[in-house]
Amino acid sequence: MRWRCRRGTTELDRLLNRFLDAPALGYDALDAEGRDAFDRLLTIEDDRLIDWLVNGQRPSEDSLVDITNRIRHASGLPAQA
Repeated sequence: MRWRCRRGTTELDRLLNRFLDAPALGYDALDAEGRDAFDRLLTIEDDRLIDWLVNGQRPSEDSLVDITNRIRHASGLPAQA
C-alpha cells in the first residue's frame, strides 16, 4: 500500500503517508467501504489530488469526500468547505 501512495509531489507523499501511519483515524481504522474509497482515490491524477488534499477543494464525487477529509485530518488540516 505504501508503494501505491508514492506520488509525483512531496506534499502528496507526506499527506498519504501520514494517513497510513495515523493510529486512530488512519488507513487501519477504515472499514471495507473506506478502503475501497481509498483505493479509488489512488487512481486519481495528482493535480486533482492536490486540489482536494492540499488546497482543500471538495471532490465532486461524494464517495470521496469522507476519505479526503480523513487524509487531511491525519495531517492536521481542516475539512473541506
